[in-house]
Amino acid sequence: MASSDQAYMARALQLAHKGSYSTHPNPRVGCVVVRDGQIVGEGWHVRAGEPHAEVHALRQAGELARGATAYVTLEPCSHHGRTPPCADALVAAGVARVVAAMQDPNPQVAGRGLARLAEAGIEVASGVLEAEARALNAGFIKRMEQGLPFVRVKLAMSLDGRTAMASGESQWITGPAARSAVQRLRARASVVLTGADTVLMDDARLTVRADELGLDPELTALAVSRPPLRVLVDGSLRVPATAPFFQAGAALVATAQADREAYPGHELLALPGADGHVDLRRLLEELAGRGVNEVLVEAGPRLAGAFARAGLVDEYQIFIAAKFLGSSARPLLDWPLTRMAEAQELSIVEMRAVGDDWRVIAIPRATA
Repeated sequence: MASSDQAYMARALQLAHKGSYSTHPNPRVGCVVVRDGQIVGEGWHVRAGEPHAEVHALRQAGELARGATAYVTLEPCSHHGRTPPCADALVAAGVARVVAAMQDPNPQVAGRGLARLAEAGIEVASGVLEAEARALNAGFIKRMEQGLPFVRVKLAMSLDGRTAMASGESQWITGPAARSAVQRLRARASVVLTGADTVLMDDARLTVRADELGLDPELTALAVSRPPLRVLVDGSLRVPATAPFFQAGAALVATAQADREAYPGHELLALPGADGHVDLRRLLEELAGRGVNEVLVEAGPRLAGAFARAGLVDEYQIFIAAKFLGSSARPLLDWPLTRMAEAQELSIVEMRAVGDDWRVIAIPRATA
């Protein structure tokens, strides 16, 4: 693998990241077309149903694509979906070589795109910056391989590991920069999921607020044009229909009951589990079946702890404020453990300052 292959693929990945807020349920994909050591075309997938990254890049390259090398962050598709196969577009453009970061996990593609190119006499290669490409589309990959979305749990706490006062008061633990980072997490998610406690205590709406995203105008417009589905987990339907959460737009309510008339204008999904609680795994399977790639859980210690106890968390994003809330304040997770051997070990992926606060990104050791 030449160093130039890595450099051009890095640029393709940079382009793919621009689709972080708008490609759902499709993967984020970027493409770079290179001829004689010069980039002659670039593109990224913007929205589902619109042209894929390869098509944008080939259009920009025009006749210069003939004999060129195309770098794409995901194997070109070979099937007819809402758009024609990208593999056919590359063949028609006359490219000489295609380098993919990784094979497409979608069973409808899964190697067929690269095979189609090879059959047409195009040199193909795969596996360039594959780890970075997989991280970019962790949700899409998990949905295709396991039938579950990627679950990211966002938590905000004080230095002494507390999330709210004993009364439930929790606004605001962290500062504006951290809240802006959370807005971007919401915008990139397919689903933002919360529990009854959070909605009742905080009057939470869990909407994406354009003025707090901190993105350039182009990405801000894309982010607000595709808001995530808001999901409320409320096993016993405690949240009244008049709550601000329901006034902020259509939502899905996952419950253990089956009162279809509880929330007019909103979808009710009965998924009874043990002890009157919602079956969280079944909920995730249902969401994956609807094309959901990433779920952001913004919930109190009980629901966040339930996801943790069930082994359903792929990543924690923990925002830490430089303050103490005291021993009577509420803990980070409701997860009673009695022995050190039961402790959940984490691998810290990233730790950095966010304004006056700190953000720790960690994944369960088993996941790592």
